[in-house]
Amino acid sequence: GYKVYLITMDQMDQHWVNVDKGAQKAASELGGIQYKWLAPDVKDDAKQIEAINNAVAGGANAILLAANGPNAVTAALKEAAGAGVTIVYVDSAANFPAVQTLATDNTAAGTTAGKEMLKELTANGVKSGKIGVISVNSATASTVAREAGFRKAFEGTGFTILETQYCDGDAARSKDMSANFITQGVVGLFGANEGSTVGVGNAIAEAGKRIVGVGFDKSDMILSLIKSGHLLATMAQNPDIMGYEGVKTAYKALKGEKVSPEYFDTGVSVLTKATL
Repeated sequence: GYKVYLITMDQMDQHWVNVDKGAQKAASELGGIQYKWLAPDVKDDAKQIEAINNAVAGGANAILLAANGPNAVTAALKEAAGAGVTIVYVDSAANFPAVQTLATDNTAAGTTAGKEMLKELTANGVKSGKIGVISVNSATASTVAREAGFRKAFEGTGFTILETQYCDGDAARSKDMSANFITQGVVGLFGANEGSTVGVGNAIAEAGKRIVGVGFDKSDMILSLIKSGHLLATMAQNPDIMGYEGVKTAYKALKGEKVSPEYFDTGVSVLTKATL
């Protein structure tokens, strides 16, 4: 059978566990696929490159990749493609051709997150103030797009968005940085991925202040922070669909069948206390 590898940014986030679950499901339904999830323990370009090289050395026919940085892995992907490996992107693409990218429309989802925050602030009579953003790094395509979308929602308003702080998706560091923003008097905090969002929610909970927290991804911890009122909302992606449809795409491409569209929007849902 075909050897299909999933390489995510790390193994920490529940988001990646759900991408793996979707991929496993498709592999078992299709049959004739040897599937393996291979991922670094933390977000690190060198470790992700090593995972790509290991997949190629292991005889991969296809790699489903969530790229940590759009440029860092391109040389490794060029070698993989040269060895005849089919590349499919899930969640976050690199600057290298692939048969398909399956991801959230991150810019639009970021704008939705911003609008949710703006709506809540306005409802509370807050018409101006500082807002903090916690993200992963300045390179990951998905989170960069989310931040750009979020900032767009505040254009022409009385709010000032402070310089983004990058914490590599680490929940503890994100909490510390969020606490730092809170001491600067922010009225809102945005987390661009799972770890960032958990950090934002925990910092708001600890501060005991009325700050509007909005984030990305769905995990038990994030849902608990929404239920307790320490986060207003999260933009829940569909990682299981990314994995499931990604494996089906790889299988189709390996069989020489036409793959379309080039970009597969896997959708997003706004989760609030009212929707849980």
